[in-house]
Amino acid sequence: MFLFYKNFQPSTQDPAIVSFQRATAPVINSHINSNGVGRETGFIEKLLHSYGFIQCCERDSRLFFHFSEYGDDINLVKIGDPVEFQMTYDRRTGKPVASHIVLLNSGSQSYEVLSEEKFTGSIAQEAKPTKNKNGYALSEDSLGRVTYQHNGEVFFLPYGSDDVIDKTFKPIAQDQVQFYIATDKRNGNLHARQIEPVSCKVQGVVCSLKDSFGFIERADVVKEIFFHYSEYKGDINKLNLGDDVDFDVQNRNTKEVAVNIQSVPIGTVIFEDISVNKIQGSVQRTLKNSRRQSDPLGGRISYESAKGPVEIPFGDKDQGGDYTLLPGDVVECNIATDRRDKLQRATNIKLMEESFTANKENRETGVITNLKDGYGFIQCTEREARMFFHFSELLDPKKEVKTNEEVEFTVTQDPSASNGNKLMAIRIKYLSKGSVSFLVIHPEKYIGTVDKEPNAHKSPGKIKEAETGIIVFDFDEKIQKISYTIKDVLEMKNAPRYGDKVEFNLGEVKSTKTRTGVNVRVVLRNLNNKCQGFIATLKDNYGFIENSDHEKEVFFHFSSYEGDPNDLDLGDEVEYTLCRKSAKHSAENIFKLPKGTIPTEEILRDKGQQQGKVLRPMRIVNPDQEEYCGLVQPFNVEVEDTEPEVYPYGITSLADKRDFLQKGDSVKFNLALNKSNNQTRAVNISAIRKFIRSKVDSVKGQFGFLNYEKEDGKKLFFHMTEVHDGVEIQTGDEVEFVVVQNQRNGKYSACSLRKITDRRRPERLVSRLKSVTEDLSSVRIVVIRQPKGPDGTKGFTQTRVPWTPPA
Repeated sequence: MFLFYKNFQPSTQDPAIVSFQRATAPVINSHINSNGVGRETGFIEKLLHSYGFIQCCERDSRLFFHFSEYGDDINLVKIGDPVEFQMTYDRRTGKPVASHIVLLNSGSQSYEVLSEEKFTGSIAQEAKPTKNKNGYALSEDSLGRVTYQHNGEVFFLPYGSDDVIDKTFKPIAQDQVQFYIATDKRNGNLHARQIEPVSCKVQGVVCSLKDSFGFIERADVVKEIFFHYSEYKGDINKLNLGDDVDFDVQNRNTKEVAVNIQSVPIGTVIFEDISVNKIQGSVQRTLKNSRRQSDPLGGRISYESAKGPVEIPFGDKDQGGDYTLLPGDVVECNIATDRRDKLQRATNIKLMEESFTANKENRETGVITNLKDGYGFIQCTEREARMFFHFSELLDPKKEVKTNEEVEFTVTQDPSASNGNKLMAIRIKYLSKGSVSFLVIHPEKYIGTVDKEPNAHKSPGKIKEAETGIIVFDFDEKIQKISYTIKDVLEMKNAPRYGDKVEFNLGEVKSTKTRTGVNVRVVLRNLNNKCQGFIATLKDNYGFIENSDHEKEVFFHFSSYEGDPNDLDLGDEVEYTLCRKSAKHSAENIFKLPKGTIPTEEILRDKGQQQGKVLRPMRIVNPDQEEYCGLVQPFNVEVEDTEPEVYPYGITSLADKRDFLQKGDSVKFNLALNKSNNQTRAVNISAIRKFIRSKVDSVKGQFGFLNYEKEDGKKLFFHMTEVHDGVEIQTGDEVEFVVVQNQRNGKYSACSLRKITDRRRPERLVSRLKSVTEDLSSVRIVVIRQPKGPDGTKGFTQTRVPWTPPA
């Protein structure tokens, strides 16, 4: 038989063979060719050396074929490939053989015909996979059985493990499945194909999300179900806790999992029905006192119903806030009935006002003063210390927490404290503005005098003891002092000043029992508080005023001047109000006066002009000294044994108000008599100094440097305020000046600058131009240090003479 098939040659007279040989690539569009011969389909079942066998699709038969019957490359043909062929008979043996073989597309042919509709059934017997030498195959023992009903009859169909679509799904007995029925075209046998679990659409809410999986609380049963992120039909990054979803339930490894998960609109999933009417009851057991801490509904509330007292549970999510509940609290709530198991519980629990009375709580009041991340502090009215609280203890959690809110609360031990001595505020209730008072105000009125004015602060919490005002008054036949703040003044437009008579009440602080002045009102202004003086010093944003008696100076801020501070100059006459806001007095409400308003001293002409020296400078020159006035001592002292006379002077005594007189400076002056106190003073003081000339080296804004070295290698500093008549100074200008030394730091600077000539080319530029003409090819020498003589003077003092060699 083998030799016959090996030497087999198809008949060349067969018209179908002749037609096939003439055509290079026959294309058959129907099962009947032009000669009326039918064509069949099948699968390559076996391939040997030069021939093989084809399993027919339409009938239970296998046909021999020779490789010469395939018109293309036989090496590309594999076992299992679908083919189309024509059946002929061998002329010698008369047996049927396949000829004119054409390869078809993979999947275009099948032994079976699938039903159009799906059937639902259950697994009766599990399938088991088997293998043989030809690959994956199924035996009768490895096939499973699925049962289903049709027209009242029960049928059993075989299936294999390859018939299960999802390979992760391992069907077991009693599993509900869906499948198609496949009919074998060869013998009419039935088979179950494309088996998958019955889809069961369930809704739920996402209750947990991990790295790659999560859990959904089901709406059909009181249970959570696992799901993997790959089962979500959407962007997993947009899935959040609390989202409503629907999904299918599948069994995998004997456990239910959620698959085909899709988001649904918020509010679609409803777990429970909440009663419309509210009930009132009392707390029997709180969550903290629950015997089983793992019980999610560990709290208990009892209420009266038509059938008698009823006790229902509640959980941590059922409160209107996270504040502390205590046994015996009177609460208001709704009843929620779970649709899944009909369990009732209390929800929307709200603490009632009657609870504080029922529990006989000692309620305290205060003001929220400080807020942090999740907690804050309350300034108590009855306690000196601040009280700690958590935001969760607010009875109205929807209201934004702000400072200066007035509240009522209960004080208890902080359970988190290790020593048990820490207190905290719980059950915090907001109060209306003005409900909390830190003072007990006595009705009696008192009259006193303002000895010190308070500093005005926007925030009352920032007021310190040193910033309060002081009132002196007579109490119990004793002169006493009492403090007050700016917020205790009734009329801010008519705020009390230093020396004013005021009316006030006594307020007693509840926490410390100390007294303070409240409801302060001016009853009589201090008309003698108006003062006059002269501008003595001007800084960046403040200055000092020399009083009309020339005995002391008063600080003032530019904001206290009624006008443009840039218009002020040294020696200007001003009027001001003396006030006291700290340990020292200061000037307020400053007005500029016309020149000559303040009476001047009468010059003693008979004394003539005198010369002397500065014995003590003014305090603006030496801030370390306590006395304001400077002192000059004349040179013409006739009697040696007598103490030399000294004369005081102030800013008005200087002929040049910008003159910087230091201790030891020689001066010339006149004497004058101050009629107000009959004191002889020095006036028209001008320094007798040696002026130095130099050129301006550089100018940098409000200061500059002169081309003059007082200290080794350092240019002499000067400030623009020292330039006379406000003349503009530029680099290269020639000026004359006086060198002075700062009494504090010992540094030198120039004062009393006067411009002599317009600017010339600076020396450094002249030397730079000279260097351009130098011969660059020669050796260059740079001076790195100027010469000094043995006595420390600069340069060479001895005259240079030609060198005479020794004899």
